Amino acid sequence: MGEPEDDFAALFEASLKAKRFQKGQTIEGTVVAIGPEVAFIDVGGKGEATIEIAELYDANGRVEVAAGDRIQAVVVSTEGGLQLSRKLALGAASARQLEDAFHSHLPVEGKVERAVKGGYEVRIGHQRAFCPFSQIDTLRNTDPAVHEGRVYAFRIIEYKEGGRNLVVSRRALLEDEQRAQADEVRKSIVPGAVLTGRVASVRDFGAFIDLGGGLQGLLHVSEMGWSRVADAAQVLKPGEEITVKVLRVDEGGQKISLGLKQLSEDPWSRVSERYTVGQVHTGRVTRLADFGAFIELEPGIEALAHASTFPPTGRARSWTEGVKPGTSAAFEVLTIDPDKKRIGVALVPEGTSRAASATARQEIVPGARIKGRVEKHEPFGVFVFLAPGRTGLMPMNETGVTRETDVAKTFPVGSDIDVIILEIDPTGRRIRLSRKAVIEAQEADEVREYAERKDDKSGGGFGSLADKLRGALKRDDGRIVED
Repeated sequence: MGEPEDDFAALFEASLKAKRFQKGQTIEGTVVAIGPEVAFIDVGGKGEATIEIAELYDANGRVEVAAGDRIQAVVVSTEGGLQLSRKLALGAASARQLEDAFHSHLPVEGKVERAVKGGYEVRIGHQRAFCPFSQIDTLRNTDPAVHEGRVYAFRIIEYKEGGRNLVVSRRALLEDEQRAQADEVRKSIVPGAVLTGRVASVRDFGAFIDLGGGLQGLLHVSEMGWSRVADAAQVLKPGEEITVKVLRVDEGGQKISLGLKQLSEDPWSRVSERYTVGQVHTGRVTRLADFGAFIELEPGIEALAHASTFPPTGRARSWTEGVKPGTSAAFEVLTIDPDKKRIGVALVPEGTSRAASATARQEIVPGARIKGRVEKHEPFGVFVFLAPGRTGLMPMNETGVTRETDVAKTFPVGSDIDVIILEIDPTGRRIRLSRKAVIEAQEADEVREYAERKDDKSGGGFGSLADKLRGALKRDDGRIVED
């Protein structure tokens, strides 16, 4: 027989074989070749079927089969050869096809019509199916409306009453995909890797991120931003796609710690360029603690105004009155430690200029006579507030009063007091003060003034001179200095 006759015989046999299959029938075949648009499937004998290449892509857009692989598909057309599909296209599913899909676990396309009690109403071809809330996704989502109107692939998990009662699951297909991807995904989850995932759920302490393949990592609230995040739900929403960085993975690969702020520049890296001691910046009070107030100078840069930097008043926690959370004010930079990410600041009283604040700080030198405020009492002396971050100690023997005197009543907490700075250690942290030196200086001034007046005047009785001398030697507390 000649070559044309052979070709005709082959075509005739293929045509007869195609007719032996029915539309909607599930068949199994072997992939023999993969072209740019279709793949060729050997379904037995000399017959070959075709399937669109798009139906062979995995979730990452790669062909998931190779020549020699066995696949299961449904006949969607017998005209001009067998055409196969691995899923029933939307609107093209008959009752017979749906039954075949149920028994063969073949995915079917359906459109989510609307949310109903307990789940969703899904249209598959001319049939209506029900998908429970728990079966619509692997991720929890509090808003049912996010799935309405979407077209998804489903698996029929219940087929009753000749197809009039269908229950479908999208989650079953997603979990199959996850299991297939898990090994590949796990290889990419290493410290330092930047990955894209979806927010699975949001909790008070952070959010769980689905990285694919059923693997989830924890994005702790402290890793969401350089600024303090009070509520994770204000930053992320379930179902949202997000890019994160892998921070840590335990040995078993079960606990994955993720970070979001690491994908942007750490503002502390340029603190030394932007801030210097003595500068005054506007800051916002974010929160209060027993030991002080936290001040946000810029997003990601938080400073501490320690309770000791506020002038004492004698009332407990009175310092909190001027730093209510959410308010903004001027703060002077006292200390900077970029390595420990710490900045110490002090509230600048309203009406105080930057120059005045700097001048007050310069006055704290040995020999200077300044006004302070009593901060607290100890058996060994009195602590005196001199300026924000600068407190000196006035030892008991420098108070200028006798041992029998009640120091707490003489110098009540919050009262102003004049002192002379006796000494300051090289670090500037220990400052020794004296009120007795102030009294002695006052007495010396009075004696000198008296001597000057005596030189200017002639005469005068003994009684008058004695009165003047007695007045010059009087202490502040009214007692006379005796030899």
